[in-house]
Amino acid sequence: MIAEIGHNHQGSLEKCKEMFRVAAGCGVNAVKLQKRDNRSLYTKAMYDQPYENENSFGDTYGAHREALEFGEAEYIELKALAQELEVDMFATAWDIPSADFLEKIGVPAYKMASGDLKSTPLLRHVARFGKPMILSTGGATMDDIRRATDAILPINSKLCILQCTAAYPVEAEEMNLQVITTLRREYPELVIGLSDHQDGIAMAIFAYALGARVFEKHFTLHRSAKGTDHAFSLEPGGMQRLVRDLKRAHVALGDGVKRPLPGEIKPLMKMGKKIVAAKSLASGHRLSERDLAVKSPGDGLPPFELENVIGRVLAKSVEEDEAIHFEFLC
Repeated sequence: MIAEIGHNHQGSLEKCKEMFRVAAGCGVNAVKLQKRDNRSLYTKAMYDQPYENENSFGDTYGAHREALEFGEAEYIELKALAQELEVDMFATAWDIPSADFLEKIGVPAYKMASGDLKSTPLLRHVARFGKPMILSTGGATMDDIRRATDAILPINSKLCILQCTAAYPVEAEEMNLQVITTLRREYPELVIGLSDHQDGIAMAIFAYALGARVFEKHFTLHRSAKGTDHAFSLEPGGMQRLVRDLKRAHVALGDGVKRPLPGEIKPLMKMGKKIVAAKSLASGHRLSERDLAVKSPGDGLPPFELENVIGRVLAKSVEEDEAIHFEFLC
């Protein structure tokens, strides 16, 4: 379970640390950031375009992005905190300079965004680091996914593919969770997961049942905070419930062998039925259907044995409602 912090920290190192601590307390396995080398990533026109809206942290898009970016000192401090909290910390590498930056920091894995599914030079560059890669597939066709995996797998087999819909938030009817089944069939040797931009937790449980085993979910301390991602991110209570429910789903799937289970013994004893004497009967009596009744609790011969009891002779007398056992019969 990956808590996608993204830039929900709003450029504040202290807020990011708080998010790490709270996410770890929710039981996640990893926290994830996003790393961009903004000057090399965006065209000058995009970098310099005005960006004045309620979610902006700068007058231009470039200034906005720079305000949200952490440098080496912050990453080193955050990595140390993650190690203390016993969660993995890694990031999405949006460009080659950012990938090199993250490799220098020593992240244990790399996330590749849906927008870079077609960026085969970047995919190959990151693959050469030899670390696990998690690939989102929003907006993709299977041909796009095959092209990306053809770029990565000859270099690095440590690949996880996430079903993803690149809408923020995504409506349930656009999640297309059955793609998880398609991906498992196409790549049986790889781990398949879900990058979930839906604003609830139920879809991830369905995805688990379909075979997803890695989950990425945006995380925030407050959904009303400034920034485009907060509104569809999980707050701590939601993240805690999602982690809880995924753990439950893991054990709830079981092994597929139908058998009585320990928790069923007492309820089925109470609900079940047994064969009893309908009235007091003397030893030597030959049993007829009228002599027998079926009553709870189910701590004796089950009703399906009736045909093996009718016509037999009692070897001992029995009282009304007393259970009939084969050793009583001759």
